[in-house]
Amino acid sequence: MNQVRCHDPDQERVTEEYGGIVPAYKDTSEQWRHTTPETRSALLRAMRLDPDCLSPLAGPDIRVLGPNQTLAVTCPSELVLEDGTRLRVDQRVPADLPIGYHQLQSLDGRSETWIIRRPAHCWLPHDMRAWGWAVQLYAARSRTSWGIGDLGDLRRLAHWSHRLGAGVLLLNPLCAVAPELPQQASPYYPSSRRFLNPLYLRIETIPGADHPAIGLPELAAAAQALNANRCIDRDQVFRQKMKALQRIWDLGIQDEGFDRFCEQMGEPLRGFAAFCVLAERHGGDWRCWPREYQQPESPTVGRLAQDGLSRWRFHQWLQWQLDQQLASAASVLPLVTDLPIGVSPGGADAWQWQDVLADGATVGAPPDQFNTEGQDWALPPFIPHRLRAARYRPFIETVRAALRHAGGLRIDHVMGLFRLYWIPQGQGPQGGAYVRYPSDEMLAIVAVESHRAQAWVAGEDLGTVEQQVRRQLAENWMLSYKLLWFEDQPPGDFPDLALAAVSTHDLPTIAGLWTGADFAAQQRIGQQPGEDGFRQIRDRLIAATGLSENASPTEAVVAAYQALGHSPSAVLAANLDDALAVEERPNMPGTIAQWPNWSLALPQPLEEIESATLPKQIARGLRRSAPPP
Repeated sequence: MNQVRCHDPDQERVTEEYGGIVPAYKDTSEQWRHTTPETRSALLRAMRLDPDCLSPLAGPDIRVLGPNQTLAVTCPSELVLEDGTRLRVDQRVPADLPIGYHQLQSLDGRSETWIIRRPAHCWLPHDMRAWGWAVQLYAARSRTSWGIGDLGDLRRLAHWSHRLGAGVLLLNPLCAVAPELPQQASPYYPSSRRFLNPLYLRIETIPGADHPAIGLPELAAAAQALNANRCIDRDQVFRQKMKALQRIWDLGIQDEGFDRFCEQMGEPLRGFAAFCVLAERHGGDWRCWPREYQQPESPTVGRLAQDGLSRWRFHQWLQWQLDQQLASAASVLPLVTDLPIGVSPGGADAWQWQDVLADGATVGAPPDQFNTEGQDWALPPFIPHRLRAARYRPFIETVRAALRHAGGLRIDHVMGLFRLYWIPQGQGPQGGAYVRYPSDEMLAIVAVESHRAQAWVAGEDLGTVEQQVRRQLAENWMLSYKLLWFEDQPPGDFPDLALAAVSTHDLPTIAGLWTGADFAAQQRIGQQPGEDGFRQIRDRLIAATGLSENASPTEAVVAAYQALGHSPSAVLAANLDDALAVEERPNMPGTIAQWPNWSLALPQPLEEIESATLPKQIARGLRRSAPPP
């Protein structure tokens, strides 16, 4: 648990370091950066450990068993399978254990072992070759959208994509944010990674929406007027949709499916709904609530189900409607969901799991040639030894929720399964250090959940990545991430086991790069972009496509995706922004108010996109055989 490996090209040295804090790491300039005593002490305090009293970290006995592997027992024991089946074990655990999580208990009660029985690797269809649009769903509006792209638009996108020959549809995170104003715009700063954002509901398809008492025509007209502004006004969308949803709920329409859903989702849904009720009363940050509400297990919180039953059930009902609409879209075309690296420190997941999350440290990235000051993402990390003590329940619930109705999963910053860059409060990214995680156990859990969902997994492995990370991803049949913008070799030389794309939501679009509009935009808002970096990316595009310097932005888009189409990678992704030659990127890292991050809608509605020429040209360049059903 505490063993930390520092990889040096000349030698591999292994050292014991308390709490998993890595004593040194090699940055992108191949220079060793050593963890200072001040950083180490601050991180230990964030883990709720005393830097001056380094007592051994006790934790559960956890064993990972691969296919046909077994485990010797030293005394008569009982094996409790995940489904509740009980087996007497005297010598060895059976080699044919079902995939999942099991409990081995000695009959004398003196020892207990938690067993993760994993498959050999993540689920991946044989010879998978598919392409699909990478969509910021909020931006993909139709003429009937209520100011924001929704799950009805997603179903429409899925039908259109299927007709073009796409085999998947890749989404931005659809995670829940706090039910308050102003609405959080970033999909990578969620209140909960286990539940969904009601802003994505298509109101018209909810049973009861057409009842005369709802006043749907008037509400829809007011909300659809928001489509005239390209910048999405989430606060107005929230007001209009919550008004309509409350009216539908007040009709009291009964459906047995709702009760079954609540029973299936169990305590996580009940806790999330309780958070939403309290957030409406006291604000979306639980750390600012009255003290009696800050612990989810408190009797005061427990009385919510009685005192505020209708509102509590209302928030559960919203999640049921979201689940149904997401399932409907997924029935048309496999969806690839996106798992953010963390959650808001004041949100629902942090409230329910506050004892497992660091207090006084956040996750980020060390300084590099692209971000010389480093990055602080303001997300609290899981404390490794406390996550193990919880037998990974928060991690299992998070991955399982992300795979619900998914055909694939993109794990943002997949290095977090191995190590995360922790930044002590008040010290800035330059004062951070890496903290090691039990990767074998976490990879085993991802493989288990992947097989259960029959969904493949891709890991976003851009940035400072240890050499063994990509090797372990490949061994687990997890797709790596390859971008035309960053790779020196042509797409035809990309690996098979990869998700390949031209760019991402954090990088220039093709048109933005080619015209120089992205570079100019950064200068206009006060950033200092590196001209050499932009020229390097542009040169890669020219080398891969043979474009002349005088080519139009549309020609650059077509050529880029024709080049990407030569890649043997399992999945190819085309940004929907490129299908309209959009110059603005969805997110400008390092900005808050200077750029409309996560708030720019596509400049044309879906109805016009479906008949446009450029998307068809991109599809021809990428068309692959769809993955097996």
